[in-house]
Amino acid sequence: MGSSGMSIDEIVQEIMRIHGSLPTRPSIDEVEAARDLIGNLEKEDQLKLDAISRQNKRKGVPEELFKILQEMQRNMVHFQSKEQKREALKLLDLENVYCVFDELVQRASKCLPSNNSNGLSSTNSSSSNLISPATTTTATATTATSSSSFYNGKSPVKPSELYSRDDSYLNKAKATFLVDGIGAGLRSGDAYSSGPKIVDSTLKPATSGQDGEKLSLIKLASMIEVSSKKGSRELILRSKLSDQVEWIPDSIGKLSSLITLDLSENRITVLPTTIGGLSSLQKLDLHSNKIVELPDSIGDLLNLVYLDLSGNNLKLLPASFARLARLEELDMSSNSLSVLPETIGSLVSLKKLIVETNNLDELPHTIGQCTSLKELRADYNRLKALPEAVGRIESLEVLSARYNNIRQLPTTMSALTSLKELNVSFNEIEAVPESLCFATSLVKLNISNNFADLRSLPRSIGNLELLEELDMSNNQIRVLPDSFRMLSSLRVLKTDGNPLEVPPGNILEKGAQAVVKYMGDLVANRDVKAQPVKKKKSWAQICCFSTSNKRQRNGMDYVNA
Repeated sequence: MGSSGMSIDEIVQEIMRIHGSLPTRPSIDEVEAARDLIGNLEKEDQLKLDAISRQNKRKGVPEELFKILQEMQRNMVHFQSKEQKREALKLLDLENVYCVFDELVQRASKCLPSNNSNGLSSTNSSSSNLISPATTTTATATTATSSSSFYNGKSPVKPSELYSRDDSYLNKAKATFLVDGIGAGLRSGDAYSSGPKIVDSTLKPATSGQDGEKLSLIKLASMIEVSSKKGSRELILRSKLSDQVEWIPDSIGKLSSLITLDLSENRITVLPTTIGGLSSLQKLDLHSNKIVELPDSIGDLLNLVYLDLSGNNLKLLPASFARLARLEELDMSSNSLSVLPETIGSLVSLKKLIVETNNLDELPHTIGQCTSLKELRADYNRLKALPEAVGRIESLEVLSARYNNIRQLPTTMSALTSLKELNVSFNEIEAVPESLCFATSLVKLNISNNFADLRSLPRSIGNLELLEELDMSNNQIRVLPDSFRMLSSLRVLKTDGNPLEVPPGNILEKGAQAVVKYMGDLVANRDVKAQPVKKKKSWAQICCFSTSNKRQRNGMDYVNA
């Protein structure tokens, strides 16, 4: 500042400099997301504080020690809440500053001369770019693209390059440009139409550098707002959330057009009840998170076809699961489930059910009502048996129950007319039922590693004429049944770890079909030896035979006479 004071031109330039020194203005979506997020956090904080208050100490624990623990827990909740609110509050503070500056800019615009009557051409040149937010809708495109634009003083960005900051994560999004209150709106097809347009300098061109960036809670909330307004049909956030994001904002329920949602491989511990608002959702992938409990509203996803819950900490399923009548694939592997609800039978469209690596002692008998089921995998549990109702699932093609404690297979196995693959290895099976041999569509059979319990194959195993692979290794089988010779399709045979005597080892080494041929020759030779040999009659037998016959014939002649 000189002694002669600042001119209008200098004052305008200084106002422009101060305004231009601000960080990029947050979009409407970010501001709205920040406000919703703070409300969410307060609600979550209260739930956590209530849970701390409900804790009980065990007998013998000093009261003061227990109170110290609770106090530390409460302080940790408050600390984490402040950390999560920090970014949201920063955005709101920045928006408030912009609102104040907008008002000041508007006041400054009114102070400038409206014509060049005093010959201040240079002043008018600068003041013409001092545009109030209230008047941007009437500005011309030429003003907006001026090299001395009030908002950024940089070259304009083409309308086709303008995107919301998080647009790079949204697939198949509509070509919609939503401004944040400074500029006007551009929609697909309007970018180059006639009429005044204002370039919104607070929106940046999309950059590819965000691909490896982990999203904070506020950025996630902002993205949800953007997706909601664009009517996005797909949102893929696999391994994209920062480690501090443990829950999803309630605003997720706004995504009523969403068909695919992938939140897998993050650290989410809880889902909001508003997830039931995703009325169009068909595919939900939540695998590899830390979810302990599902909200009842999960049952409101009536169009859901695919659900992956594997790799979480689930112990129970809500009763509302019964309403997912269109569900075709359900993966609940690698959780802590000790029981499946009886309502599992209501999933009449279910084709694939994976419950391996849990703590299941049994499968509910209602599993037999899942009449569309083609694949059932229950490996690595504590099953002592398979329910007889399994036999009612005529559509079943693959049944795997490895690494359990199963002693007997259901007698209803004969009804599984579509069964192609059965794997019950690493169990305690004592005998394979003859009824299994009526499941003549079987192609692969694995009964290996039942160790000292399994001592024989079913006598009717030859009925399985389509069988291509048989693994019977590590059992106590000594002799193959005669009908083994009928397994003409057998290509893979594993017999290691059995004290087999028939066939001998040198035949086993030659492969499956050599064993089948050996058993065929063995049975054929045995049949030949078993046929009775006609002995020549002695002279005395002939005489006695002739006399007795003559008497019989004479007697018969006498009777006939």
